Amino acid sequence: QLVESGGGLVQAGGSLRLSCADSGRTFSNYAMGWFRQAPGKEREFVAAINWSGDRTYYADFVKGRFTISRDNAANTVYLQMNSLKPEDTAVYYCAADRSWRPTLATMTGEYDYWGQGTQVTVSS
Repeated sequence: QLVESGGGLVQAGGSLRLSCADSGRTFSNYAMGWFRQAPGKEREFVAAINWSGDRTYYADFVKGRFTISRDNAANTVYLQMNSLKPEDTAVYYCAADRSWRPTLATMTGEYDYWGQGTQVTVSS
């Protein structure tokens, strides 16, 4: 079970750190990803990290602003979000990919487990 936390209301230019805790026993075996979904839009890829944390991949619109990381001892993946913009407003979801892949997954259908989401609202 994946549980996100850390969302909230922040002004443009501000920062938030999202956390996603996994209560399962095989967290360190999975690649993890963050997605987001704004009202009336499809869920979109934000960032992904491999099982060991030494490989990451980002959507172009967050490069240089967001950082994904993980702590396998704590069964938690993080998304540090800096320089937030109003267009970053969305529900943010974490997800687990239990398949081995040569590259990190960016499609929703490639992920096996999802959290319930946490709301991030950026005011202008």
